[in-house]
Amino acid sequence: MTEQETFYNDILADLENGTLMLPTLPEVALKVREVVDEPDVTAAQLAEIIITDAALSTRLLKVANSALYRGRMPTETIQMAVSRLGLTLVRNLVTSLVMEQMFQATSNRLDKRLHVLWEHSREVSAISQMLGSKQAGIKNDEAMLAGLIHNIGVLPILMKAEETPGLLQNTALLDNVIEALYPRIGAAILESWKFSDEFIAVAAGHNDLDRAANSSPSLVDIVQVANLQSHFNTDKALDASTLEKVQAFKTLNIDIEMDVDELDENSEEYAEALALFGG
Repeated sequence: MTEQETFYNDILADLENGTLMLPTLPEVALKVREVVDEPDVTAAQLAEIIITDAALSTRLLKVANSALYRGRMPTETIQMAVSRLGLTLVRNLVTSLVMEQMFQATSNRLDKRLHVLWEHSREVSAISQMLGSKQAGIKNDEAMLAGLIHNIGVLPILMKAEETPGLLQNTALLDNVIEALYPRIGAAILESWKFSDEFIAVAAGHNDLDRAANSSPSLVDIVQVANLQSHFNTDKALDASTLEKVQAFKTLNIDIEMDVDELDENSEEYAEALALFGG
């Protein structure tokens, strides 16, 4: 059995018997998600949880006052932001804003890998938000969050690879294992975080190019197209004949040859969305 096969089988066995170490959301995000589901929660109660994290509070106010979300008057307090944006939107924004913490390396060996992974997540998130804004029935904040979490399943694979000498340096071998397993692991992570079925479907199905067409746009369609768009003009770009078969482009009524600049004429919306998570 090759090193790749052994590593693959070990991860699969850990996943199936429940011993694979899955990442957990930061405590403030877990509390926010839990409280929002309570029927009588108020903006003041949610704000009290958020302000316990000074860095998160600062970033949330910045987002609330960004071109994507600001109203006619500046938002000066967290409670004002929660009241104006709404509980569900704030929940999704908080989850999105803390997501970067999950991509922080615990060693120099993982640093480059996780940096590239996070930058890709940011880009797919920004494109997803832009695509979502042009589709009926798709909420911008959900499209943004779906883009950020689409490849969350890569994290446990990288963490486990760190235990195997030489594996992180064997890029081709590790990439093969990631490609084979990360959607399934991503779905397991989101299930453990109690995300909705639609988000779980994004993690599980965004990389399935043979997916059947949907009657109406879904988050999976949005993220699948965003992910493929992110590879334009790179060595990961797929040929036109392959893209023609991807039904999500047809569901969203998007030409396979359109890049981000053409999807958003001035790229302002894309730039704003990308700026929400640094860079």
